[in-house]
Amino acid sequence: MEEVDILFKNANVYNSYFKKFFKGHLAVKNDRIVYTGAVYPEQIKAEQEIDAAGKYIIPGLIDIHMHIESSMAAPEQFADEIIKHGLTTIVSEPHEIANVFGIEGIKAMIKAGKEAAVDIFYAIPSSVPSTSSKLETTGADISVKEVAELIGEDKVICLGEVMNNEAVLSGDQSLPINKILSFLNENHPDYIIEGHIPSLVGEELAQFAARGINSDHCLQSVERLQDRIYNGVFVEIQEKSLRPEVINYIIENDVYEHLALVTDDVMADTLVEDGHLDHILRKIVEMGVSIENAIYMATYTPAKRMRLYDRGTLAPNKRADFIILDDLESFAVEEVYAEGKKVYNKEKTAAKKYNKAFPAEFYNSVAIDKLTEADLKIKHASNQEKVKCRIIEVKSESTYTEAKTAELKLENGFLDWEQSEFNLAAVISRYGSGDFARALITGSTIKRGAVATTYAHDHHNLYLIASNVEDGLKAANWVIENQGGYCVVENGEVKASLQLEVAGILTEKPLPLLAEKISKIREAMIELGYEHYNPIMSLSTNTLPVSPALKLTDKGLIDVEKMEVVSLFIDEEE
Repeated sequence: MEEVDILFKNANVYNSYFKKFFKGHLAVKNDRIVYTGAVYPEQIKAEQEIDAAGKYIIPGLIDIHMHIESSMAAPEQFADEIIKHGLTTIVSEPHEIANVFGIEGIKAMIKAGKEAAVDIFYAIPSSVPSTSSKLETTGADISVKEVAELIGEDKVICLGEVMNNEAVLSGDQSLPINKILSFLNENHPDYIIEGHIPSLVGEELAQFAARGINSDHCLQSVERLQDRIYNGVFVEIQEKSLRPEVINYIIENDVYEHLALVTDDVMADTLVEDGHLDHILRKIVEMGVSIENAIYMATYTPAKRMRLYDRGTLAPNKRADFIILDDLESFAVEEVYAEGKKVYNKEKTAAKKYNKAFPAEFYNSVAIDKLTEADLKIKHASNQEKVKCRIIEVKSESTYTEAKTAELKLENGFLDWEQSEFNLAAVISRYGSGDFARALITGSTIKRGAVATTYAHDHHNLYLIASNVEDGLKAANWVIENQGGYCVVENGEVKASLQLEVAGILTEKPLPLLAEKISKIREAMIELGYEHYNPIMSLSTNTLPVSPALKLTDKGLIDVEKMEVVSLFIDEEE
């Protein structure tokens, strides 16, 4: 007679191979499942027997394409929140902290998540920096050398999303991403490489796949989805791809084997309010996919994609990672087991105290002196009354901006931006380089006050938008003094703030507290007139030099199409 730790009796157990629930039993010994079946196991003696009374047992959810840093939470704090939503395994790409601290940042993330409630794997960031040192200052870069070193790290499982499509298609072997791909193709030909392929189809998609880039998580249409499956490109379905025509195609063609559900980016307040991968699962079921197929795409297929063959299904010798549900309709998680141990019970949650998990230098990483009024002045080398300027126009419906022009008055050789309809935008290098760029911004951004942050994609330098000098200095200096974060100011008063003490982009506060603070930042920005479906994301991408059309970094205004720095003053180029 075999002795086991736990025997769950009379449950509805999900079987991945049939994609069905069966009434039966499940036994766990140590960290493994040893039995699952409809017949009561007479040869098993359990230390603990639990009558599941018809409750549903399914594998732990697995999210293979996401970024912990999008929540601004540290790994352990993030894990403690998503475990409540049934997650037991994730694959995170830490390219934000890699831009600040390089390979040491990635290693620090891995170490910080070692004891997390969720099993955290990592993807090697492939696009650090997003452009080059000519266009933005970052703390580090990730090249072939770092990739080779990280492949040997425990918990590193794949190359993160390859985003520079034009570089890959060019075949230019002098470009960093092609050097990385060639290194992997030659030395690790079967290594998993994640893609970011928003528009490629046909021959160009095949060219991508031929380099080993064989997944895509971007917005899907029926044409794109069909072409990816045809070319053997695994498709990771995030919320924005949950469109009726796409769902109908999936159902009609029974292509679940080639798909997984993923979250990509979830902010802390959204996570607390809506959930995580469980939210995507519920939504796709509401749109017509059966619960059995939805579970399959949130457990079995992601595990298979990442070659995590020890999980994703409930069968003998698989990891005992599973969740217990009261019902399938609400998908409300009652309990979570990881490696055979109960790690969450909805009735028994307790406050947890967190210790600092990062090296000392991560808490002192914003090397900027306190700003003064002179720092927010923009000088022009002439005695003209007016000057023609480039203006960044923020759009309400996307993270793209437009390039506009306008004439502004000069007062004693300085741009009189405070008396104009435009705000000041400034990016200051946090890495001690001294680079400091100023510009003008309008559109769906703030109309009053100021907002400052170090969560500025992807370089994470200090970014400031100000309608006046006083509020601008207050917001920027608060962020500097707190070694990173967000600060929203109006009439000299701090309306909302959040310290991001770890590398200027993360906090070790409990995630529910972080969620409250992020929600207040969002509300305060809207109060100041920011008109966007996600003001925080919009703000953070005003500085992303690979996102069209005119962006600002510490090097200056970036013409994204030309990939070059352009002057604020148009007359300087004539």
